[in-house]
Amino acid sequence: MPDRLPHMLRADAQDNRDRILEVARALFAEKGIGITMREVARRAEIGPATLYRRFPAKQALIDAAFDDEMRSCRQIVEDGCADPDPWRGFCSVIERITVLNGRNQGFVDAFMSAHPEADGFAAHRAALLSMLADLAGRAKKAGRLRRDFVIDDLVLVLLTGRGLAAVPPARRETSARRFAALVVDAFRETDTNADSPPTSRQLSAPPAG
Repeated sequence: MPDRLPHMLRADAQDNRDRILEVARALFAEKGIGITMREVARRAEIGPATLYRRFPAKQALIDAAFDDEMRSCRQIVEDGCADPDPWRGFCSVIERITVLNGRNQGFVDAFMSAHPEADGFAAHRAALLSMLADLAGRAKKAGRLRRDFVIDDLVLVLLTGRGLAAVPPARRETSARRFAALVVDAFRETDTNADSPPTSRQLSAPPAG
């Protein structure tokens, strides 16, 4: 029995942590990252002290809740940038990120948020957008990406993609792929947009980096 007690305590602690993260992800998706730690504790049916013992700060909870998505997002961008065909790589990034974000709107909100409690995402967002800007530049030189494209156009796509949350889960991935296909078509250089001059414009929110 004495040998089993530490194991039981560790298992209980892991169960608490898993339940906290599950509840946090659901609440972030439902209400955004502005929810309070007390709300997470209440929904997880644990005391605030237990929550803070596992996650001393809200930023730690946000980071842990979206750790898998952060890694997946970065891998998608790195794969696209590594493709020897920059247009193909650019298109794959749009499709895969749109599908990923369609599965987890809470992550989209955290990634795109200018909320102070999402500051941990700012460096991640800036690094990925910088990589994508370089990829877009190569796709332009290859004559495949419309010349008036700016990185804020991609930010606009991510913001617009939040609407996928309204699609029933059973149809969400199909809708995400369709949305991505329409975006790729809009970004492709054609005779109609080839003469469009490059523009410089900034979206009011959120910042791109």
